[in-house]
Amino acid sequence: MTDVIKHPEKDEKMSSEAYEDLLDHYQFSTKEITQGTVVKGRIMKMTPTHVLVDIGLKTEGVIPLEDFRDPEIAELKPGVVVEATLERTDRKDGYFILSKKRADAIRALNNLEKALEHNGWVTGIIKERSKGGYTVDVGIEAFLPESHADVKAIRDPEALVGQSFKFKVMKFDRKSENAVVSRRLFLQDEREKRRRRVFSHIVQGQKVKGHVRTLTNFGAFIDIGGVEGLLHVSDMSWGKVAHPAELYKVGQEVDVVVLDFNEKEEKISLGAKQLTPDPWVDLDQRYMAGQKITGKVVSLTDFGAFVEMEKGIEGLVHISDLSWSRKLIHPKKVLTPGQEVVVAILEINPSTKRISLGLKQAMPHPLEVFKQKYNIGSRIKGPVTSITDFGAFVEVEKGIEGLVHISDISWEKIKHPSDKLKMGDEVEAVILNIDVEKQKVSLGIKQLEGDIWEDFFARQKMGDIVKVKIVRITDFGVFVEIVPGIEGVVFLSELDEKKIEKPSDSFTVGEERTAKIIKMNPKANKISLSFRQAQSDIQRQEFQKYMDHQDHGLTLGDIMKDQLKKFHAPKKVNKKEE
Repeated sequence: MTDVIKHPEKDEKMSSEAYEDLLDHYQFSTKEITQGTVVKGRIMKMTPTHVLVDIGLKTEGVIPLEDFRDPEIAELKPGVVVEATLERTDRKDGYFILSKKRADAIRALNNLEKALEHNGWVTGIIKERSKGGYTVDVGIEAFLPESHADVKAIRDPEALVGQSFKFKVMKFDRKSENAVVSRRLFLQDEREKRRRRVFSHIVQGQKVKGHVRTLTNFGAFIDIGGVEGLLHVSDMSWGKVAHPAELYKVGQEVDVVVLDFNEKEEKISLGAKQLTPDPWVDLDQRYMAGQKITGKVVSLTDFGAFVEMEKGIEGLVHISDLSWSRKLIHPKKVLTPGQEVVVAILEINPSTKRISLGLKQAMPHPLEVFKQKYNIGSRIKGPVTSITDFGAFVEVEKGIEGLVHISDISWEKIKHPSDKLKMGDEVEAVILNIDVEKQKVSLGIKQLEGDIWEDFFARQKMGDIVKVKIVRITDFGVFVEIVPGIEGVVFLSELDEKKIEKPSDSFTVGEERTAKIIKMNPKANKISLSFRQAQSDIQRQEFQKYMDHQDHGLTLGDIMKDQLKKFHAPKKVNKKEE
């Protein structure tokens, strides 16, 4: 054995036991070291181009600095053990020329051979992309097909370059030093090991810890030891969850319970709400219909708002129960998420886990307040908000509308409310009725003028002769307008002295006539008239007037004599004319 070169300043930094161990393993004679022999040495010194190592002989070895990878150079310090092969002897300087690259290659070849034979794996760094895949440094350059880079399609192939991974060996030839590796096979193998390990230990109802891997609209995938299980959105909370992101974020550690699993299909169903008691169990003992409670708005939809009554218990305020307004108002215009509101419980159904709530039912009906402010007969003003075939709606207060029926717009007969009113018109009206239960306010505009029927019956009496206008013709007679807003009927028997079977043959709408009031019913606002009797009465009155203007000294004989003068003796006619 040759003497070992001593370096006291280096030995002080290394324990005697460790150094003896190093010598014990790597002490060689000059005869034992041949070209290609793999040796281990301890770094003594570093230069800008080489690393000087003590290999346990009188002569040190040198390794070119370029044999080390960039990450390795940062770790090079005196005392660090490295492995290299003997390339040649530098006779001039008396050093052994060593190669770390070649030692790495030999080690790599051994590792590749061993991994292929025993279904093991090797570690490598993806250096660059190449045609059809990647070049991987596993001690030697190996080829990684693109299809074997991952278990799923890679969105950014360049992102793998520079990263270190573990690979399965698909093909290997030691002589040509060619190797084909697969990251996909390694990942699949590891996944299968984890799958077997997880499914061999889990049981239904077991509480496990996991990490959120991904979030979807329907749930969250939780990693429980290398295998993913689905935490469905319906099993996250006893309350309503619009999206899993409301409760979880990627990477978060969570406690879940195993609801069900199928090893063959590799499916695991997880639950989070099952870790707490079901709040719906004794719900009907804590709440009842008609009760008013304070809750928090948790979400808004087009059809209503969900209000949290307590943790895990939510009820729906339907859009129709948001406001007393007749028009449906979108929930976003009334409520905001997080807002505290007082609502009334309308219905509870623990079996279907549904609760109907009302926002408007928790506050006084606007008509109740309105009824306390106004009486029947009170006058109000407001704009016309809409016009229909049967009337017009007028806003009497914010959120409250009253209906002016077409029959209450004018005392005159009108065909359509638009004949008298227009959208946006500011009108005055009389309150005719307030029905809180039916949510109706009845208004009248014509009533502002007073009751023309009452006035008519006060001025007219039966037997009066009046001028009328025919407004409608029917099979049983004609309707006539006596004054604007007041109509009466002339039946068939009162149309004329002679019998009339079809009034439309003898009368026309718009025709003016003289009629006699023959019946009056103030309670029912009904009037019957007669053309026939009016005509007879007028003739009688004219005759009487005529008689009243004649000379009172005349006798009946004088009158007869005067009338006979108007007649002439008949002419004689011949037989032929007869």
